Amino acid sequence: MGMNKNTILGWATFVMVLMGLLLIGLGIFRYDDVAGWGFAAVGIGFFAIAWVFSSLKGRV
Repeated sequence: MGMNKNTILGWATFVMVLMGLLLIGLGIFRYDDVAGWGFAAVGIGFFAIAWVFSSLKGRV
């Protein structure tokens, strides 16, 4: 069972969305100071990269 490029991009998108949710959750629930803003910003960045991976599926 081989994985083609679209399958790899799909898994990468899934992992990036999970990590983004984890980082945003850490920023909201764990850290109450300025560090929470940083975690949330990085989580949103992970969502942006996952969006790019998702849009590349089927094109490469």
